[in-house]
Amino acid sequence: MNRDFTLDRRTVTTSVLLGSAALLLGGTRAHAGSRTGSPTPTAGATPGGPPGDAVLTLPAPTGRHPVGCWSAYLVDASRRDPWDPSIPVRELMLTVFYPARSAAGLSPAPQLPPEAAAWFGRIVPQTPLQLPAAGVDWAATLSHSFPGAPVLPGRRAVLVFSPGGGDPRGLGTSLAEDLASRGTVVVLVDHPGDPAAVEFPAATPFRGDVVRPTVLRGDPRDQPSLWRTLIDTRIADLHFVIDRLGNAADLPLPPGLADTLDLRRIALYGHSAGGSAATEALRENRLVRAGINLEGYLDHPPAAPGDKAEPFPVVTEGVEKPLLLLGSQGFTRRHELDRSWSALTARSSRWVQRERIADASHWIFTDYAAMVPQLQAAGLLTAQARDALTGAVDPAVATPRIRRIVRGFLARHLAVR
Repeated sequence: MNRDFTLDRRTVTTSVLLGSAALLLGGTRAHAGSRTGSPTPTAGATPGGPPGDAVLTLPAPTGRHPVGCWSAYLVDASRRDPWDPSIPVRELMLTVFYPARSAAGLSPAPQLPPEAAAWFGRIVPQTPLQLPAAGVDWAATLSHSFPGAPVLPGRRAVLVFSPGGGDPRGLGTSLAEDLASRGTVVVLVDHPGDPAAVEFPAATPFRGDVVRPTVLRGDPRDQPSLWRTLIDTRIADLHFVIDRLGNAADLPLPPGLADTLDLRRIALYGHSAGGSAATEALRENRLVRAGINLEGYLDHPPAAPGDKAEPFPVVTEGVEKPLLLLGSQGFTRRHELDRSWSALTARSSRWVQRERIADASHWIFTDYAAMVPQLQAAGLLTAQARDALTGAVDPAVATPRIRRIVRGFLARHLAVR
C-alpha cells in the first residue's frame, strides 16, 4: 500500500495542507452533475517555475498510434460523498486516453495542470515521499497525448485504472499512454477526497473551490476504519464508471470515441489501494473480464491488536477470471501483501498469475519510475530516497518490462496487442 496521507475526518473540509497533480486536461468548465471534456491549454500557456528549475520528462509510448486524451467530470447523484458530509453527491474526474488518427497541429497535454502543480510544489515537504521542496518545475512535465485529437475508428478494449491511495490519476499517465498507443482505450479515475488534490472544472454550491485536497496523511492501513471506507468508496466508484461507460453515447466524448468502446472487453487495473479495489471489483462486476493488481493488499487490517486481518471476499472465494498480481521485490510491507496474495492464489487455480519486478520498490508502477531517477540525477533526491520510492532499478529496464508484462497479460485475455 502507498504511504498514503491520513487526516482526521473533522478537518476534512478545511484541510489545505496537502495537494498534488491530477492529469486534468484543463480548460473544462461545466455545471455540477454534467459530464464534460475539453482541450487543455497548450504548454506555452502553463506558468513555468523559477529559471533553472528541473523539468522532468516521461517515457514515450511505444505503439504505432498517436494518443488522444480527454477529461470528463461525472456525478453520481445516488451517493453522498463519504469523506465530506457537506457534499450531497459523489463527484469523479476521469482522463480518457485513446488511439488517434493524427496529432498534427496539436500540443501535448501537461502531466500536471498549473493549479495542481502549484499545490504539489507546496506540499511535497510535508509528505513522507521525500520529494524535493524546491528546484522542480512540476507544471512543465508534458505527456505524450494530445487533447481532442481525432479518434481512430475501430473496436477497442477498455481499461479502467485506479491509482494508489493519495496519488492523483495523472501518475498513471505513462503506462496508460503506452496501452492507448497500441490500440486500447484507457480511463484513469480520480477518487476525490483520497488523491492529494483533485482539480474540477468549476466550483459548486457545495464545493467552493476547483481544487479539493486529500483527507489522507500516513498509511490508512494503520487506521482500519478509514482504510475500509477508502476501499469501499473506490470499489463503488469503479462500478459507477463502468456503468457510465455502458452509456458512453451520453458522455460528451470526442466525436466517434463512444463507438469504439468494446464493452465485452473491459479490464480493471490499479496500483496499491487502486489494485486492492480493482481486484474486488473484478469479482463483483460481471462486465469486467480481467484485472491487474499492481501491489495492492487484498485484506482489511486487524481492527484491534491481536485480531486477524480480514480477507476480501475475492480471497475467501477465489477468482474465476484472469488476474495478474504484479509486485516489487523491495516493497517494505511485502510480508503483509504476500499473506493475502498467497491465499487468493491457493483458491484460484490457474486464473491468477504472479510476477515481481527485481531491484524495485512500490512506486515503480507509476510515473515516478521515470521521474524519481531524474530528480536524483539533478541532485534533488538522495539515493536512499530513490530506493524507498522506486528502487535502484534503471527505468530503461523497469518501464519496458512492466509494459511487456501488462501487455502480454492483456493480449492473452482481452486480445489486446
